[in-house]
Amino acid sequence: LQVFLVEKAGRRSLFLAGLMGMLISAVAMTVGLVLLSQFAWMSYVSMVAIFLFVIFFEVGPGPIPWFIVAELFSQGPRPAAIAIAGFCNWACNFIVGMCFQYIADLCGPYVFVIFAALLLVFFLFAYFKVPETKGKSFEEIAAAFRRKKHLAKAMTELEDLARQQ
Repeated sequence: LQVFLVEKAGRRSLFLAGLMGMLISAVAMTVGLVLLSQFAWMSYVSMVAIFLFVIFFEVGPGPIPWFIVAELFSQGPRPAAIAIAGFCNWACNFIVGMCFQYIADLCGPYVFVIFAALLLVFFLFAYFKVPETKGKSFEEIAAAFRRKKHLAKAMTELEDLARQQ
């Protein structure tokens, strides 16, 4: 199902939607946990937020990075890039799994604020830096990166000229 959804909606848009949905879910979990002592029904808000968090993860940040990593690199460096991405993925999973209980004890009901802040950073990075790779060859994606690099270099040179005058 995910493969068809990715081909229809596009990698970048699903990734961004998943990150934003996870961010909203993390905020809802925080609100639910903070207000749980005042309103018993907030436990349902927290449960729904947890389910939505998992659903949004499965729509975006779960599978999409594997598509994008495979499409951003040519055949030569692709295995190394996928290995590094896999290592980073599992290392972060391990760190979260090992540290979550300590962080939860330290932060109490505000533990998911940390996740919300990180998700906001990830969303902004993806919005500004991650290209759409749907229907594009590696050469087209590489050319787009080169254009951005040359444009940034040209803008820097123009700024330098403006300062000199």
